[in-house]
Formats: sequence, C-alpha cells, structure tokens
Amino acid sequence: MPHLAAQGVEVHLLTPRWAGGPEQEQVGAAMVYRLVSSLEGGGDYYQTARRVNRLIEQHSHELWDELGGFDLIHAHDWLVGFAACGLHRRRAIPLLATIHATERGRGGGALEGEMQRAIHDAEWWLCYEASRLVCTSRFMADEVQRFFQVPADVIEIIPNGVNADRWSALRAEDLHSSRERFAQPEEKIVFYVGRLVWEKGVHILVDAAPEILAHYPAVKFVVAGTGPEEEALRRRAAELGLGDRFHFTGFIPDEDRDRLFGVADCAVFPSLYEPFGIVALEAMGARVPVVASEVGGLREFVRHAETGISVYPNDASSLAQGVLQTLAHPEWAAQRAENAYGMIQQEYRWERIAQRTLQVYRRVVGQGAAVSV
Repeated sequence: MPHLAAQGVEVHLLTPRWAGGPEQEQVGAAMVYRLVSSLEGGGDYYQTARRVNRLIEQHSHELWDELGGFDLIHAHDWLVGFAACGLHRRRAIPLLATIHATERGRGGGALEGEMQRAIHDAEWWLCYEASRLVCTSRFMADEVQRFFQVPADVIEIIPNGVNADRWSALRAEDLHSSRERFAQPEEKIVFYVGRLVWEKGVHILVDAAPEILAHYPAVKFVVAGTGPEEEALRRRAAELGLGDRFHFTGFIPDEDRDRLFGVADCAVFPSLYEPFGIVALEAMGARVPVVASEVGGLREFVRHAETGISVYPNDASSLAQGVLQTLAHPEWAAQRAENAYGMIQQEYRWERIAQRTLQVYRRVVGQGAAVSV
C-alpha cells in the first residue's frame, strides 16, 4: 500500500479493527480505516465475514459521499468480496479482485462442508463480478481458471513482494543472544515459520527429523507460529522421542522472526498446498538457505539448486535429504541464498510490484465498470 501511494495513487484502505491500532491512520500518503466490528451474533466464520462486510460496505458508501467517489475498487479475496461487489454495482465503478487462495484448493479439490461450499460460491461470485482478476502465481491463475471457468485473458499475474532492506540492518547486529535462546553453539538451526495447519506440511518436517538427526545429530528444529495442528505436532515429536529437538515458539513478533532468520542455517517450507509462499520469499530476503516442497507458487521462485532446494511434496525422506544437503554443504547453500537475494532485488521488490499493479489499475479504469445486469 505505501508503495502504491508513492506511485501517486490515492489509497483508502478499509479493514476490520480486530488486531488493534487506531481507527483512522495515515500511512505515508495512504489512509487506513480500521472499522470497529462486533463478533457477537453467533454463526461460523462465513457468517462473521458477512456481518463485517455489511459494515465495510456501509462505511465505503459514507466515504464515497464524503470524498466525492473513487475510480477503482481493489478487493483481496472473498473475505471482502460482498462489500466490494455491493459498491461496484451501486456506484458502477470498476472492480479489481486479487485471489490469493481458494477454498477448494485448500481442501485438496474437495468441498466437504456447507461452510466450505458457501465460501466457494462467494469466491465464484467475486470472480464473476470483477472487471479483472489478479493472481499472485501462475499456479493460482490456473486454479482460478479451472475452478471458476474464468477466461485466461482477464487474469493478471502479479506476485507478492518483500522489502529485503528490512533485514540489511540485522547483518551488522550481534545475534548471539538471539541464537542462544534456541540452540547451543554447536547446533544447527532448521527453522519453520508460518501457520500450523495441515496444508503447510509441518508434520512432514517432524517425520523427516529422525533421518536428519541420524546423519546430523546436532540440529535444533525451531517451529514458529500457531494453528490447530500445534498440539498434534507436539505429540508426534514426543512420540518420536524428539521433544528436546523441537522448540515450538508459538506466536512470535516480526522482530523475533527476523532475528531467527538471521541465525537459522536452513529455512524449511514443506507445504502440501501453497498458492504463493510469501514466507519463503521473506526467508530469501533475509539470505537464509531455503528448502521447499515443489508445489504451487513455490515452484516459481524456489528454483532447484539455483535459489533453493526443491523436494517432493508429502515425502519426509525427500525433505530430509534436502535439509541434509543444505547443512552438509554450507558454501553451496550460501551461494543459493545469494542467488535468491539477487532474484528478489530484480523481480520481487515492492516498488516493482507497485509499478505493475498501477499499470493494471490504468487498464481497468480505462475499460470502465463493466457491471453485469
């Protein structure tokens, strides 16, 4: 958002105020409105999203009247799709939608429950209403075409980006105290950070640990993040007799995560489903050697033996071999990390992503609203 504003775009961002922060804040040249929402009223995740969307749509119309209108709506995923479609139809302005993931994709191609089917329908409706779509990877674009029958010529592929400069200062910082919190001086750190959910494949890392430790006993596995799989992962590590080899940190602030990137010997992303893989890209920005499953969006920037090590998905032995190759050959691993950092500087800086997004904005505004009736 700040980089779009720096390109001369007047940005007004509406979001629920669930994580705190001021109700209204200027970030650079952009305005952020955090709407006070109530989670009362019962219902599931989908119903909660519907209630929040009513609040967002109401405030968006108030802003429209106050500011004299907008040129474009940019919605990110179905979670704000109801409000975006309502504003699009009432005000007859173009709607651009970025699709980051799909409910059917997360379910391995299946929609098992009523809520999952409702979310899928909301995703379909947003794709239908949007003037154009943005997907963050070729994999995601193919999935959107397949699941929602979207023509290829209405999809733009613009990846997520990272600000690699945020880690530059860490390279001059003494991180010994940060490292000592998680491992002994002689131990290597294998680091995972992300949500602890099935599709992220963290259970594959736990199952790969015995093979890794058989060849490289001085390894500490640091798993940062929270999610419904956390207790199952802890139990599985204990069953394997590896409770002392795994450190589950729970939630950690960004500053601690960045310092862990700075001391890790290897960052692992064993995903089973990954529309893009922003955390792996952040690891590359921090110059950490990356081992990742060859799935989804990860395949598009984790280039085997060039910017990282790609391993077979859902294969503990393949993951173990990727980690072992990284730990056993630190010079090669460091070279891959430098290659990855160079790739980010060329292709994934937010300034570049903002420029590409602005080009799409201009095309969409030039085409008009294209409201279906």
